[in-house]
Amino acid sequence: MKTLLLVGLLALAGCATTGGGGKPPVDVSGADVSSKTLANGDTLEEYRVAGQLRMVKVTPAQGPAFYMYDRNGDGRMDSDKDGVSPVYWKLYSW
Repeated sequence: MKTLLLVGLLALAGCATTGGGGKPPVDVSGADVSSKTLANGDTLEEYRVAGQLRMVKVTPAQGPAFYMYDRNGDGRMDSDKDGVSPVYWKLYSW
């Protein structure tokens, strides 16, 4: 019984230490952040590095925030093969 409890605790400890540490997948250090609130209550935060849009954080009036990134630096938000822009939600944090 003690062994089973120890295995469970070790598994939880391993899960607690994994993750990206809240660091975005693009370099936005030194970015100029501009924020605006839309008429429906949503908030947009644009992160620009040297005048180029690198990341957008959308915080809806209701629901979790999500992010859109420009990973390759071409000035456009990246998309998948079918032309749909990927959206990233933060599912869990400490």
